[in-house]
Amino acid sequence: MEKKTLLVAFGGASPEHEVSVITAHQAIAALEETGQFQIKPLYITKSGRWLTGSELLNLKNFEDLKKLESELTPCHFAQNEFGLSVLREEKAGFFSKAAETSVYAVLLGFHGSKGENGAFQGVCEMYNLPYTCCGVLGSAVGMDKVTAKSICRSNKIPVTEDVNFVEEDWVGNREKIIGRVNELGYPLIVKPVNLGSSIGVKIVKNRDEMSEAVETAFRYDRHILVEKVISPLMEINCSVLGSGKDLRTSVCERPLGKEELLSFQDKYLSDDAAKGMASADRVIPADIPEEFSAEIREISKKIFRILSCSGVARLDFLINAKTHEFYFNEINTIPGSFSFYLWKESGLEFDDLLLELIELAVQEHQKKSRRIQSYETNLLSKKAVKGIKGLKGTK
Repeated sequence: MEKKTLLVAFGGASPEHEVSVITAHQAIAALEETGQFQIKPLYITKSGRWLTGSELLNLKNFEDLKKLESELTPCHFAQNEFGLSVLREEKAGFFSKAAETSVYAVLLGFHGSKGENGAFQGVCEMYNLPYTCCGVLGSAVGMDKVTAKSICRSNKIPVTEDVNFVEEDWVGNREKIIGRVNELGYPLIVKPVNLGSSIGVKIVKNRDEMSEAVETAFRYDRHILVEKVISPLMEINCSVLGSGKDLRTSVCERPLGKEELLSFQDKYLSDDAAKGMASADRVIPADIPEEFSAEIREISKKIFRILSCSGVARLDFLINAKTHEFYFNEINTIPGSFSFYLWKESGLEFDDLLLELIELAVQEHQKKSRRIQSYETNLLSKKAVKGIKGLKGTK
């Protein structure tokens, strides 16, 4: 029997581009061991070009991106003559016919910006393709820290005090914003609203440091979030897997950073960086009381549901190490390394996690496909058009 083609999509115009490449290659290696799919890579460059080719399967080739891109084939989603969505590869030569590949499902390995924020998910929806992880709404809300915190706050889930503002307001009303920020009291943490992997994030201890950190963060995002620092700080993370009411959680972890704030360097620039998030120092299971761990796991499932998530996600919490008061920090709707290191400690191997994600994607797609997709009335028929013309001059 011919294997079904699984498209693994990664890269993207994001500061987390390289992190995405690592996550995708981890997944490809695990899936190849199962032998269940024909793996086809879809790589989106930093400039937004869609490319494919077997050269993408060798991680070493990414050391020279310019050379790699020159060896790849441009591609895009399209519909074939039967109305089915395919990946179409552009071929050189006027008389060359473009190659088309039917896609069983798309495994999303993006991190940050346009790949994780619902934009690519929307493209998959338009082409009626099953895809892993959250849908358009859950992805968009999860990427926007301010919106996610607002929804959690309205659902009585603890979040830290904060001030958020966009670049235009900072330019026009800087002193007013600084006054609001000062009311929070230092130290504070400055971060871009729509980014992950701790990029552009900094703890500040006074007004000057805060202003400098804000200017740096604006290099990555036009929307900035300034939060009250929890001290003494302990971070606890938990992963959720499933859809709807059928959810389960991994064990909790306590990440260990060289500083109080876990940095991009801690996460990805260790001596074993090719392992991505799996290479970061951490305590698994987290060394916290079981009843506290159970509370974190339950609140993780609640947040996963209210943010309209599906597939796998990692939720990060900030904990006061003395009082054990906890605050929701953020949700990663496509977590680094798919959080396989958490699920492995929970009894689920990486390949089984990925196979479950793919099956969830197909099931979610089938649920949506059963709904009515169009209404059998032609508003452009002669009678309907006449009715529309009758609306002229009405208010």
